[in-house]
Amino acid sequence: MSGAMTRKSPLDDPVNAAHAWARYRQIMKLLLAATTVTVGIAMGLLFAYNGMISVHFYIAVALGISLTMLLGGALMGLVFLSNGTGHDESVDNQLPGRDEFWLPKDD
Repeated sequence: MSGAMTRKSPLDDPVNAAHAWARYRQIMKLLLAATTVTVGIAMGLLFAYNGMISVHFYIAVALGISLTMLLGGALMGLVFLSNGTGHDESVDNQLPGRDEFWLPKDD
């Protein structure tokens, strides 16, 4: 083991972490509102064009749209949280660079 210490993440500071997570929760609340509106519009359009098909169809469509939007938004929000706080720069990447990795080695 090398005796090198890893760099501290800005999210280790409670003040920075509280601000970042509060912003993330705010983004998720806005996404929930947008998802609710989108599902409402989709249900209305489906009913207008198809009538009452099956309640299971409407439940499946609502769950599919909701889970897709919320999961995608949550993951993208975590990416923005990690990058926006500087957490990504604190990672100690000791792998060789792209050019160093792919160049032929002299034996």
